Amino acid sequence: MRLVSTLFKLFLLLVLLGANDARTSELLTDKVVARNAPIRVVTSFTILEDLVNELGGEFVNVVNLVGPDADAHTYHPKPSDAIALTQADLVVFNGLAFEGWMSRLIENSGYVNRQLIASRGVDIISHGDEPDPHAWQSFRNIRVYVRNITRALIAQRPQHADALKERQQQYLNALTALEEQLLSQVSDIPISNRVVVTSHDAFGYLGRDFQIRFLAPVGFSFEVDATAADVASVIDQIREQNVRALFVENIASPRLIQRIADDAGIAVGGPLYSDALSEAQGPASTYREMMRYNVESLVIALTPGRQPLATQGHDTSPQGGQVDAR
Repeated sequence: MRLVSTLFKLFLLLVLLGANDARTSELLTDKVVARNAPIRVVTSFTILEDLVNELGGEFVNVVNLVGPDADAHTYHPKPSDAIALTQADLVVFNGLAFEGWMSRLIENSGYVNRQLIASRGVDIISHGDEPDPHAWQSFRNIRVYVRNITRALIAQRPQHADALKERQQQYLNALTALEEQLLSQVSDIPISNRVVVTSHDAFGYLGRDFQIRFLAPVGFSFEVDATAADVASVIDQIREQNVRALFVENIASPRLIQRIADDAGIAVGGPLYSDALSEAQGPASTYREMMRYNVESLVIALTPGRQPLATQGHDTSPQGGQVDAR
């Protein structure tokens, strides 16, 4: 009887050890799968979505919150946004008070994983005590975004560091080539002629890089009905500042804009893309397309006799593929 009891105990021990080994093997397998799975990234708006896809390629799975042609300043998060955060490995947002709703969303969702402020370390333009959040409108600054994002991705998947660094270098090379092309085009325009009016004060960084003066009319909104006195005041400002072109975004009254341009004797260009990319079929569906389209639109509007830039012919290379100067 004692022998039978001893044998039974040995049998139970072997069974328990086998089960434990199986569970250990299962946990190790899960960890290996997780380490090799794409990084689940949530981005706040389309420009960051494009950057993460370009830099991460096959190593990322991106969910974006504020879509094309949408305003991240005034966005109201949805319940599905909180769910997306709970499933993310990394959340990437601009910072500089651009997404005022992001901190509340993170807190309310209970998200505890890595956060990246993509603009950290950029050369900031300030208006009084407030930073201009549109730092991505500068080639110099976007290189900081690129390096910040790559570092965050490598921290998530260090085994893919070499591949991610290679993607970063390819993208930086493409940015340099594009910047040189656009600087060459702008250089043909006298600096004194590089003055434009925009309806959204979002191009200070672009103006700094390309020595273009961007003005917003004082005391006037393009989104409401204007009186004759309002229009006359804007025209006076345009003439006093030697403005060569007028650009607007999401305008409510194209006829009003055309009237102002006609009376002031300047061209209507645009629209310019500032806070969001266009839809996929539009002229600015990637960051590089946006920068090319904006600068070439400005060059054309500031060059007498040239026609407005067509909105077709945008980059059709597959997302996350080999990068080029576009």
